[in-house]
Amino acid sequence: MGILAQMSESTLPESTIPPGSVGQWAIAAAEAMAQAGLFFGHGTATAIDEAAWMVSHVLVLAPDFDDGEFARPLSVEHRARLDALLQDRIATRKPLAYLVGEAWFAGLPFHVDESALVPRSPLAEIARDGLLPWLDFQRDLRVLDVGTGSGCIAIALARYWPALAVDAADISSAALMLAQRNVQRHGVVERVRLVESDVYDGLGDARYDLILSNPPYVPQASMESLPEEYRHEPALGLEAGADGLDIFRRLLAGAPDHLAPDGLLVVELGEAAAAADALLEGIDAVWLDFEHGGEGVVLLDRAACLQFNQQCEERTA
Repeated sequence: MGILAQMSESTLPESTIPPGSVGQWAIAAAEAMAQAGLFFGHGTATAIDEAAWMVSHVLVLAPDFDDGEFARPLSVEHRARLDALLQDRIATRKPLAYLVGEAWFAGLPFHVDESALVPRSPLAEIARDGLLPWLDFQRDLRVLDVGTGSGCIAIALARYWPALAVDAADISSAALMLAQRNVQRHGVVERVRLVESDVYDGLGDARYDLILSNPPYVPQASMESLPEEYRHEPALGLEAGADGLDIFRRLLAGAPDHLAPDGLLVVELGEAAAAADALLEGIDAVWLDFEHGGEGVVLLDRAACLQFNQQCEERTA
């Protein structure tokens, strides 16, 4: 969202937000959500952004709808639907994406439900803009998305880069059913293959030019302190052991057997990034920067993964 980030009654002239308008409702809704102590981190960053999302959903507007829409008179029907959605958000504390059944990722809409995390990741920038200078997505490449959830990363890659063939793996059959809906929605059935797999366990001896993953990375101790909104997401997609690195270790351990000779592993690690950086001490790893915000994403080539595994073997010998 972001279109209402600077919007408030003190900064907009009265003529811009007349009584009974879309804008007036959005401001009142944002105040109600803020007073209720809601958490915003599942597609929006602020209460006013969330109000804008509600407006775009109910009025069937583009997510980046024109500011002129704020002056539109709000019909009785639309107001009733917006009020009901707002009350559901406050009463249930469910992420708004679950209430409306949709979220946007990398500029594309995706079906969402509580079988998978709400799409959100700086990997959206890679899916949309590519991974130069490391890989040229205009070449015929084979890509694996581990922990695909709704399928958003895999599908965005396939939509933006027609040369790519993408495998999308997840341990959850329910998540894969959701991903299948999104594969069909975006018309990429021929280029996105869904695979039920616990990390690499269901992939056989397949090898890839790029393995991407936004895996679980929340430490066990942090699960208890997460905002209530996260309780509606599957814990399977969040929790990853004492230090948040259980799945990352498995990704590293199996990467050499599933990467092409010049293949790359790219993993988002969020709050576990500092622990991952310590784990990778002495390994040639690259922590990526993102133009549109986001951090905690590491890139390793196959040689670095081999080096890490060798060091692990030496420590346990």
